[in-house]
Amino acid sequence: MHLQEKTAIITGAGSGIGKAAAILFAKEGAKVCLVSRTEKELRETVDEIEAAGGTAVFAVADISKPDEIERAVAATIEAFGSLDIVFANAGVNGVWAPIEELAPEEWDNTININLKGTFLTVKYAIPHLKKRGGSIVITSSVNGTRIFSNAGATAYSCTKAAQVAFTKMAALELAKHKIRVNVVCPGAIETEIDDSTKKRDVEEAQEPVEYPAGKIPLTGGKPGTAEQVAQLVLFLASDASSHITGTPVWIDGAESLLQG
Repeated sequence: MHLQEKTAIITGAGSGIGKAAAILFAKEGAKVCLVSRTEKELRETVDEIEAAGGTAVFAVADISKPDEIERAVAATIEAFGSLDIVFANAGVNGVWAPIEELAPEEWDNTININLKGTFLTVKYAIPHLKKRGGSIVITSSVNGTRIFSNAGATAYSCTKAAQVAFTKMAALELAKHKIRVNVVCPGAIETEIDDSTKKRDVEEAQEPVEYPAGKIPLTGGKPGTAEQVAQLVLFLASDASSHITGTPVWIDGAESLLQG
């Protein structure tokens, strides 16, 4: 699944799934623009890619701010001249709390980054993708799509469900331009996204339930890795998936089949 002559923009590329995808895309021959709010992480990832012989640039941006993500897309075009692949991966877990305790600004922050940020990333990339077609991959989650038992995660789950709907709408709208749009729904993955989670009084919203020991059947309870998700994203970004669009793909080792 080589990506020679392809260019890609990846949001949330400083760590976790985004970083793993950036490294893998570059290894497979793509030129990549890494986007994140943290310059230090971006520089380190670009250095790692270049040390391995790959080609990468970075753009510091908050994806919830239109002018910043628009500039990041423009930086990709300025560096590489074209755009073929968009991996809209950036997101936060945000505040997890009972609905009545969730502050409006806490709700807005999660919605703005996860959902508005996805919209903006795709919006500003479309004019460039239309020139020769391409692939968009969005990172959703098992939460809000198959799992609804994580107490307090209402705002997060709503954004993840909406990303699946957004994917299907965009896939149909963009098909005539040979632009494919798909969405990956990871379960428990070894990343740092939990660092962006603030839980408050979630016990009040929790329903008592018992799950079998080792809640990820395929791995005996061990979470998946960012590299495993990156391999799925590579497939969906590549020509190997040329007839797949509008499709959510769960990657969770059957975790969500226990907890749906």
